[in-house]
Amino acid sequence: MASERAKQLAAEQKAALAAEKQRKKKSNDPKDWGRGRQFWEAFRVTRQYDKPLVPLMIGAFLIAVAVFVVLSLFLSPWWMYPILGVLFGLVAAMYILSWRAKIAMFKRYAGQPGSAEVGLNLLPKTWIKNPAIAVDRYQNVIHRVVGPAGIVLIGEGQAGKVREMLATEAKRHEAIKYNVAVTSILMGDAANQVPLNRLDKHIKKLPKTIKGSQVAEIMARLKALDGSRPRMPIPKGPMPSMKGARSALRGR
Repeated sequence: MASERAKQLAAEQKAALAAEKQRKKKSNDPKDWGRGRQFWEAFRVTRQYDKPLVPLMIGAFLIAVAVFVVLSLFLSPWWMYPILGVLFGLVAAMYILSWRAKIAMFKRYAGQPGSAEVGLNLLPKTWIKNPAIAVDRYQNVIHRVVGPAGIVLIGEGQAGKVREMLATEAKRHEAIKYNVAVTSILMGDAANQVPLNRLDKHIKKLPKTIKGSQVAEIMARLKALDGSRPRMPIPKGPMPSMKGARSALRGR
């Protein structure tokens, strides 16, 4: 009986593993993809928005190989340098893909409601992101991040209306901040605005005013503030996540 039961359990486990493998194979969630598929999807999406991608990757690969082939003419053992050239060529091509994927990502979502989350997703884990804490019927959006620079509010949409929303949110956050800096950022391409492709860098350069141990206390106060808000629909924008592609580009 014990032997039969063990066989049954083994068969069930095998079936469960096979089913999970099939689920991941058909999944559209980057978290379920293997590294190979992550690279391929990053390449496929980037190529749609960046036509020079393939020539640049091929050029980087060939230049790296050529440099090491030339070195092989003067150094020994000569056969090692072409191999190193191929390896460095692949690394150079992957670097080009990583660089151009980021540019293509900004092109893909620029101007869409919720696009600020593309930039916010590039912030390190020391920042806690709260997308779309305030939204109006015109799809003007206020996002919030909390991290080393304190509380940062990011507005996107129609400049005039977003400024009003930022001012309102700043007052609400000032009321509960307790000596924590509250910074407002208007995202856009005009003067005194921060473009999407510079958003994460701009936030990371803000003066550091709090320690990591203070973040939990701040989030507890903000939870109470958010609980008092009327629920608003999130705009039908991208609210995108490039986590799978970024993991592939970083080598995970």
